[in-house]
Amino acid sequence: MSDDEAPEVVEDEELVPSRRSPLLIGIVAVLLVALAGGGYYWQSHRAGSDKQAKAEANKPEIFLAMDPAFVVTLRDGDALRYLQVGVTLMAHDQQAITVAKDVDPILRDGLVSLFSSQKFETVSETAGREKLQADALAEVRKVVGKRLGRPGIDALYFTSFVIQ
Repeated sequence: MSDDEAPEVVEDEELVPSRRSPLLIGIVAVLLVALAGGGYYWQSHRAGSDKQAKAEANKPEIFLAMDPAFVVTLRDGDALRYLQVGVTLMAHDQQAITVAKDVDPILRDGLVSLFSSQKFETVSETAGREKLQADALAEVRKVVGKRLGRPGIDALYFTSFVIQ
């Protein structure tokens, strides 16, 4: 009989609720609420930045051709070389284009200095032209950014590039 009584006692112990159960349930509930709140906060801020990026991408591009084209001399040993570059700016913000128009003489001065400081060997290669384009965009963003408070100009394109 002692064998029969032992299993009954074990069954009775399993039916008795543990004192740790309410504490454990409370901790799990608090963690779940905290995770749900954190997930909601993260998702709502992520959705806001996605909406802003989509709104920016949905704005049409606005182009500003910097006419006339830039003509500068290039260094090539003893030979005299010329570089003619047509430049067009692109932005999604009309205010940035307006600022660029207002500071056109300052932009042209910076770009003439940049273009005339180049060597013939550098600009005659694709990698050199790409670096020159990136440097020109940085120069434009610096000037426009001072007045606008942000870069404003999204891209700079060489619409013509002639070396003689």
